[in-house]
Amino acid sequence: MLIGKRLNDRYKLLKMIGGGGMANVYLAHDDILGRDVAVKILRLDYSNNEEFIKRFHREAQSVTTLSHPNIVNMYDVGEEDGIYYLVMEYVPGQTLKQYIIERGMLPIGEALDIMEQLTSAMAHAHHFEIVHRDIKPHNILIRADGVIKVTDFGIATATSATTITHTNSVLGSVHYLSPEQARGGIANKQSDIYSLGIVMFELLTGRQPFSGESAVAIALKHLQSEIPSPKRWNESIPQSVENIILKATAKDPFHRYQSANAMKRDIETALYPERINEQPFYIPEDMEATKAIPVIQQEQLFENVTDETIVLQGSKVDEQARKEDEDLNKKKKRSNKWLKVLITTFLLLAIGITLALTVIPGFFIPKDVKVPDVAGMKYTTAVNTLVEKGFEVTEPNIVYTDDVETGDVIKTDPVAGRVVKENSKITIYQSGGKKKSKMIDFTGKDLESIRTELEEKYKQVTVYYIEDDRPKGAIVEQFPTSDQMVVEAEQELKIWVSKGPYQIRPGDFSRWTENSATGYLNERKLTPDIKREYSDTVDKGLVISQSPKPGTPLKEGDKVTIVISDGPKPKVTKTVKVDNISIPYESSIIGEKKPQTIEIYKEDMQQKMDRPIETRTISESATISLEFVIQEGTKGHYKIVRDGVTIIDKEVPYPTQ
Repeated sequence: MLIGKRLNDRYKLLKMIGGGGMANVYLAHDDILGRDVAVKILRLDYSNNEEFIKRFHREAQSVTTLSHPNIVNMYDVGEEDGIYYLVMEYVPGQTLKQYIIERGMLPIGEALDIMEQLTSAMAHAHHFEIVHRDIKPHNILIRADGVIKVTDFGIATATSATTITHTNSVLGSVHYLSPEQARGGIANKQSDIYSLGIVMFELLTGRQPFSGESAVAIALKHLQSEIPSPKRWNESIPQSVENIILKATAKDPFHRYQSANAMKRDIETALYPERINEQPFYIPEDMEATKAIPVIQQEQLFENVTDETIVLQGSKVDEQARKEDEDLNKKKKRSNKWLKVLITTFLLLAIGITLALTVIPGFFIPKDVKVPDVAGMKYTTAVNTLVEKGFEVTEPNIVYTDDVETGDVIKTDPVAGRVVKENSKITIYQSGGKKKSKMIDFTGKDLESIRTELEEKYKQVTVYYIEDDRPKGAIVEQFPTSDQMVVEAEQELKIWVSKGPYQIRPGDFSRWTENSATGYLNERKLTPDIKREYSDTVDKGLVISQSPKPGTPLKEGDKVTIVISDGPKPKVTKTVKVDNISIPYESSIIGEKKPQTIEIYKEDMQQKMDRPIETRTISESATISLEFVIQEGTKGHYKIVRDGVTIIDKEVPYPTQ
């Protein structure tokens, strides 16, 4: 829709060369500096967010302070008719994502070379306290000579405030998201280092470390799962190289590289012989994170039993009876001894069973936990709250409702207040806002035939007219697009309508170089027709004139004739010989032959008439011949003077034959 538009009378948009969730990128020509640039235009759904626009400008201005061979230069930032744009260095080539898709896993050396450039760029940005927040292969450009350029600083940093509350803003880059970003925390330099580690993983394996059925599932893996070994997909990776990935992607920022420069130094030395087979990287065990269950020894059981044993006493009989029945008492003592053994054994078994049913299960059976009330919270805040309580959060169920703001939590299953076991799964019911319907596709339809329908259906309809090859009045683009879900009664519709074929109005090429003029025409798909003429007023190689004249509306493919100066026309000379020039002798005294002085003057390319070419004396008439070198467009000239009196004065024309 914007092709052919000139932003601020300077940047002519030539074609779209990329796009994403935040912005579209166009190849443009800077008519003032005469160079190609890349213009990133903010998507229309962000153009009404004042806070976002302020941050967009602030962050864009800060990035202009960066100057590094591996960071795309930012030239300008501006706004026109609600279109917010950044003007940046144009980098011919492709994104690193496209490069990986075409090549698959890269050779170790090439991957490390790319990572050296990346870490160098990020170290420079971090030095100026700029955090990228969205490092991924899609935001890295690679030229044919292997030089990489990091882009998307301005918009990426500007969106950081919205990623906490707007889940969809996070999901676009979820494969490269650090754990602290996934839980809604503030991104910092270590967050960029985590993303660099994920990019390095992808360069060496041709894939991302985590996949899932949804963006939420992948984000949870960043929070809960360790990065798999890249050697699983590429066995040729040295241990020293794998260690860089594992350290960069540690869950706790404390265990990651503390600077991009530190990571760069490890990359530079990764293939040194003394490092190739170094020990695998591991994170020291946190003694507070895991508590060992003490082993209950048999002695401890017996000690406990002994403390609780009730000692039974035998019955008393009188002394006389005992003496009389001494043998019987001995038998009773033996019987009591065995009884004590049996009772003790029984008590030990009872205590052991009691421990097995009460004390020991406490070490193994999950604790009871009450489900917290997260209703009304933003989704990411609710997830963090539940995870901190020890629950596992499943994918959300989206429920459309007029009562709860879009993105907020409605309820959980199990419901708040219910007591469940630790590590139980919790399902969040998230508000999708009011009931939405799929946006209708109006492209290709005639505006006037459906204008009334549009104005009745939508809250507001804004129409923009643009030049396009499609029929006049046809809708060529719309926002929202037909793949989006909307609440029709609350939706503002923007449509772009064709006002006829795109017309190109070339400027005045006077005194442009031939290459500049033909380049301008070729970029606009016009056909240059070159003619050449001699000119005494226009330097060789510059434009004398053009046809049609400047400002004439043209369409693609039309011919433009450009007349180029060949400089002044070369001067052609010819040699002309004049024979039989008769010089008469006239004596003043009859019969007397007094000598007369003859002076001969000639003018051509080689001679001026300021002095005679020959002086002689005659006493009778004479005949001479003269030779002239005459330039085209000029004449020769000769004069005969006798005794101081001019007797012959003639011109010699340039011969036409």
